[in-house]
Amino acid sequence: MMQVQYMKPFYTKITGDKLRLVFAYQYFSILKENEIFHFIPIEGKEMIINLKTQQIENLSEVFVFQKGNRFIRLPLYQLLLITNVHEHLAPILDSVVPQPQIQPAVTTVSVGEIDQLLAELEGKNFDHLIDRALAENNKALFFDLLQQKSHQFGGFEIE
Repeated sequence: MMQVQYMKPFYTKITGDKLRLVFAYQYFSILKENEIFHFIPIEGKEMIINLKTQQIENLSEVFVFQKGNRFIRLPLYQLLLITNVHEHLAPILDSVVPQPQIQPAVTTVSVGEIDQLLAELEGKNFDHLIDRALAENNKALFFDLLQQKSHQFGGFEIE
């Protein structure tokens, strides 16, 4: 199996939902049997990636790599199958295409803030129950709730 040794686009351009990665000399190299072959742009020199589907569209493009007087010609689809080119494409795509920022669902709050929030909610709940007791003209419940609220949250005494 061949491995991508180095891969950095010489030029990138986004047009609509297409990303063009153009490669030049010394910007792309593969390792085959412990020998490094460098990309030469004599045939194909670009990858066109659909940003919506994250798929490469010009799979028949032929990339040529050279070491001395030896050449390796690989159609892009074959390069994708027999090398680790995907590992090198992922960071390129991440750097070129801005990823949406995900906001944390829960914010950091202190124990004191939680205690204060709970106290406020309990106080509002007592107020709601007191209003209900008044609406139902339930004096016993009204005075009982006032007494509980006074003991729990401090304040006035009912005699």
